[in-house]
Amino acid sequence: MKKSLWFVVLVSALSFSVMAQSNREALSPKAIQRITKEVRHELVMLPFYGVFDNLAYKVDPDGTVTLLGQVSRPTLKSDAENVVKRIEGVEKVVNNIEVLPTSINDDNIRRAVYRAIYGNSVLAPYQLRAVPPIHIIVKNGHVALEGVVARAMDKQIAGMQANGVSGVFSVENNLQVEEGGDKDDKKKEKDDKK
Repeated sequence: MKKSLWFVVLVSALSFSVMAQSNREALSPKAIQRITKEVRHELVMLPFYGVFDNLAYKVDPDGTVTLLGQVSRPTLKSDAENVVKRIEGVEKVVNNIEVLPTSINDDNIRRAVYRAIYGNSVLAPYQLRAVPPIHIIVKNGHVALEGVVARAMDKQIAGMQANGVSGVFSVENNLQVEEGGDKDDKKKEKDDKK
């Protein structure tokens, strides 16, 4: 009698689990958009998130948020995961944020690249934003520029400024140009030719 009772309980529990799994539907596009907006807001508002960190994310229809990027402080990795977990609709957080190695040489390169980029008269206005849009990621002497700039010319200048810093082994310029930024440059070129 006891074996059959346990068998019934086990089968009931398994079927309930399967039903619960099937009831978890994909999020609507509107819900994904809301979660995406909230994740961005929470990450940007992290107290120690700065110009030497790069946080990115991906929101899946099943409510999984994958965190990506690089940070210079280990606490920022865990802080990012903790704030995203609390967002309504987030079912799971996969934290693939890389913590950059501690290095005095890399710290010196970070400061020098920062001065070279934000000290440039063309790029200096970007420094005035709450979170400067050009992020400088340094790992073992290699520099990656991440973020968004208004014009293609700004991207080129940032890359040249970073390349000119002593001690930098390589520069990977991953800066994105805002939509419409290139159109403005092309329009100016046409006006200059007239």
